[in-house]
Amino acid sequence: MNGDLDPRLREAPSPLSETLGFEMTGWSDGYARIEAPLADQLMNRQGLPHGGVYAAMLDTAMGFCGCYTGDPEIRQNALTLSMTVNFLSRATGSRLIAEARVTGGGRSTFFARAEVQDDTGARIAEATGVFKLRSSKTTTVTK
Repeated sequence: MNGDLDPRLREAPSPLSETLGFEMTGWSDGYARIEAPLADQLMNRQGLPHGGVYAAMLDTAMGFCGCYTGDPEIRQNALTLSMTVNFLSRATGSRLIAEARVTGGGRSTFFARAEVQDDTGARIAEATGVFKLRSSKTTTVTK
């Protein structure tokens, strides 16, 4: 893991991230880490984490990894243009950890790769995506 989260850059979670229990635990240039406890609200009717939870974690981590500015006054946003998810295994631990890295791009788009593991180290899912950067905004970041 690389890229602890500078507390000055902490953003309030989106309503979806808050509902799903996502927490950003690492963020640096070209990198993001999102974690979530394996809680009851994430389970499908089989008692397993829903695949959509993995996809949402991967999408969230990849979106953030390309939006790092290092400046709490400048917030960069991105839109997902495409994302491919591969489901590899099922979680057996108590926590999910998604890590994403920028793999390329240009001035207005970037490419990213991410994977979800549980806290036992089992690889659960992986994804690649293409993201469009949106114009930067000046904002006040809440702690």
